Formats: sequence, structure tokens, C-alpha cells
Amino acid sequence: MLSNKKLLMVFLLIFALSTMIGCSSSVDTPSQEAVSEPVVTEPTESLLVYSGAGLRKPMDEIGQVFEEKYNIRIEYSYAGSAQNLSQIELTGQGDAWTPGDVYYGQAAQEKDLIVSMVDFAYHIPVIAVPKGNPSNIQSLEDMAAPGLKIVLGDPEAAAIGKTAKKMLTENGLYEAVSANTVATTATVNELLVYMSMKQADCTIIWEDNVQGVEDVEIIQIPEELNQIKTLPVCVLKTSEKLELAQQFADFVAGPEGKAIYEKHGFQVIE
Repeated sequence: MLSNKKLLMVFLLIFALSTMIGCSSSVDTPSQEAVSEPVVTEPTESLLVYSGAGLRKPMDEIGQVFEEKYNIRIEYSYAGSAQNLSQIELTGQGDAWTPGDVYYGQAAQEKDLIVSMVDFAYHIPVIAVPKGNPSNIQSLEDMAAPGLKIVLGDPEAAAIGKTAKKMLTENGLYEAVSANTVATTATVNELLVYMSMKQADCTIIWEDNVQGVEDVEIIQIPEELNQIKTLPVCVLKTSEKLELAQQFADFVAGPEGKAIYEKHGFQVIE
């Protein structure tokens, strides 16, 4: 038989072991909630925004910033401004629109398609030539010299085409420049491709479109000969989300939207 002393030692040993097991089982383990990934909320609202093709860079950035700030996805339809207007009329869909010239916004107003319209930036035409300016074009008059290959925007489709036609007409150069025109394009971005690939001697394009393009140079057009346009943002009557559409328009025409446009080479309206 075990002595009382030995029984006491066995008892104490059993007590100590049971205490250690109890403590180890009570140690907190990380909860599933603590280690789970943060939940990313997908936007539950979206807006369909039409935009002139030449405004793609700033508008893409504005859409991204707007979604991050308000959790509203912006879905763009880019095309020439005349094409945008036709889409709005034919589909009866859309929430907002940024055409490449206020002229198209005014045309939409006359068709009773616009709830509101605010001008926020300038669109400045320039002459663009391939790097090195091999034909030595320095002015609008130089574009009338026989033998040049010129590309222009389609005046029936693109804001820059309509603007170039009016500018050349008012300066008495349209017929001579038309004789040199080898192609017209539906969007301003196609003009940039022609210049970058040296497939033409020059074009008339928006200054901001040439921002940061290494293979293209620009020649400024004197203000008295130029046709500087303004850019509006419009809220469309076709919208079923007028409050959100107006919020987007206010963002474009507000300080944050204008700062993005300035970043991409535009002059904004103060």
C-alpha cells in the first residue's frame, strides 16, 4: 500500500496535469472572421455615358475615380459626336453625354433630349504632322500647297471634322485643302494613327489628342484663324436615374473632373 505521503504526491501530480490540459484547451484561436479577406462590394448601380472618341483618356480616368468614390459603375459608349447623337435618338437610352463640341449639345437641346448642359473645358484645334515635319508645313495656308497628302475628320461624323471644315472655309482654303485630302475618318483617334504611321503629311486635330505622342508634332493655329470649341457635359432625358446622372455631370464639371482634364492637356473653363 502507498503511504500517505506518496498518495499526496500522486494527487498533486494528477491535479497539476489536469490544470495544464484545461489551460491549453482554453487558449483563444483566431476566429474565422478575424482571418477572412475583406469583402469587396460590387457596384449595384451603373450609368451609360456617351462620349466623343477624342475624350477617351480623361473620361476613362473620370469613370474610374467616380466609381471608387461613389461605387457607381460608368459604362461608356465612345464614337464621333454625330454618331453619339444618333445613338441617343435611336436607342432612347443613356444617362449622360460629353460631346466633342457644344454644337452637338445644342442640337440635342433643340431635339428636346437634354435635361441640363454645362461647359467645362476648351477643345483647341492644331495642325499635326509626323515627327520631323518632312513637308515643312507651318500654317493653314501651307496645307493648300499642291501635292500634299492630308487626312481630315469626317464633318458629318466627328466634331474635329466639322470644326476643320468651318475653319478652312472661313479662311478661304477649303477647296484647295479638299483637293489634297486622301481620306476622312469617323473619329479623331484615327487621325492620330495616320500621323503616327506617317501615312499623310498633316491633319487638323485637337491639341489634347497629341499630348505625349512622340511620333507627332504640332503647329499652333493663330487664335484669329482658329475655331476653338467648348466641351459640355449633358444629362439626358432618356435617363431613368436623373439624380445619379446629374451627380456624374457635376463631378465632370467640378474641381476633380477639371483637374483630370488638365492632366490630359486640356484648358478648363474657370
